[in-house]
Amino acid sequence: MMEIRPVYLDYNATTPVAPEVADTIEPWLREHFGNPSSSHIYGKRAKEAVEQARGEVAALIGAKPEEIVFTGCATEANNLAIQGVARALAGTKKHLITSAIEHPSVMQPFLKLREEGWEVTILPVDRSGRVNPMAVERAIRPDTALVSIMHANNEVGTIQPIAEIAQITRQKGILLHTDAAQSAGKIPVHVYKLGADLLTLAGHKFYAPKGVGALYVRTGTALSPLQVGANHEHGLRPGTENVPFIVGLGAAAKLARKRLPKAQIYLRTLRDQLHALLQAEIPRLTLNGHAETRLPNTLNVSFPGMSGHELLEAVAQDLAASTGSACHSGDHAVSGVLGAMKVNAVRASGAVRLSVGIYATTADIDRAARALITAWKQLHE
Repeated sequence: MMEIRPVYLDYNATTPVAPEVADTIEPWLREHFGNPSSSHIYGKRAKEAVEQARGEVAALIGAKPEEIVFTGCATEANNLAIQGVARALAGTKKHLITSAIEHPSVMQPFLKLREEGWEVTILPVDRSGRVNPMAVERAIRPDTALVSIMHANNEVGTIQPIAEIAQITRQKGILLHTDAAQSAGKIPVHVYKLGADLLTLAGHKFYAPKGVGALYVRTGTALSPLQVGANHEHGLRPGTENVPFIVGLGAAAKLARKRLPKAQIYLRTLRDQLHALLQAEIPRLTLNGHAETRLPNTLNVSFPGMSGHELLEAVAQDLAASTGSACHSGDHAVSGVLGAMKVNAVRASGAVRLSVGIYATTADIDRAARALITAWKQLHE
């Protein structure tokens, strides 16, 4: 008998590798094994592939190819951006700014730098999860080196006013980093329109493999490497390039750029269908995050009268989803993001994050909704 798998609605945790991407990667695993730093034909072929991928990633976000630095993941890119700026400006600056809803790969580098003597301002968010640009302006000091605010939140999907914040930081000569791991491939991400000096991408959030990411570094941005070695990636990230996965990242970027307009509409349609089905059957279901200014694929809702973990365990045969960030999947504590949004503990406990992707279908949405509604009613009796 054919196995009936649970509906996968955890695309914010990771996406499957697109078939087109896997097909592009395979020859670079089997045939084209050259080191991009080698001067012979094998190396030149690998180097050309890396540079072609660099161009595709740059095209996805409106950057120049030479402004793209390949990394092993978004966590590495975030660390390079934050700690790299701190190292480069340590002699003249001592203050940093971030928000209370950042991913751990952003928050932890800031906390580490605070232990090393940097002063860190952590900005609050409103009840929809948005940072007020005026709060950024008030927090800026003459010795501020960097502001880092995520582009879109991984738990509730709320999109931040990065372009407005950039107008403030640019006027004051302060660098701006944004973690766009969740937004790239789901909404338009254009570095010059956003005004970011540094921007992080994660391959496995837009149908490339895990283990590859990128950091956009605007030309002229002060940044010091965190590791030393050979002069790979403009001297910012030493180590032989992961050619197969970089090629895959380039293929995924090209795919995302081409299908973005239709994908946004499709994702929003599925998300809103799911929300409508749940609302129709579950009284007092509450949306977490901004009602409009959020990712088209993300639905974070609180189910009344029970914990989100309890509900997801009850539907595990039919649905794979999460209560929040995959980085906290083993932790049943209330989400720090919802806490920062001043969501009360009871409502936060009932939160579930449902994130759709391009391989989800309307039939999947119906099945997932039925499973959640049935389980909620049974557990709520």
